[in-house]
Amino acid sequence: MNSEDLKKPAGETCIICDTEKAKGIHLYTSFVCTDCEIDMIQTETEDPKYKYFIDKLRRVKTPPLYS
Repeated sequence: MNSEDLKKPAGETCIICDTEKAKGIHLYTSFVCTDCEIDMIQTETEDPKYKYFIDKLRRVKTPPLYS
């Protein structure tokens, strides 16, 4: 490991799975990883995971409060 590896950011935290990932998309002030994006696109509206995704995506409308 060299000093360049230490300077690289590890990624961002996905609002769906709450894990840090390097690749994904930004929605307003939020980040959705590529894995969750693909999973959301492939989920049918009748699937119980669909409601889970909707509930998590509501966080996009509410920017985080930093005190």
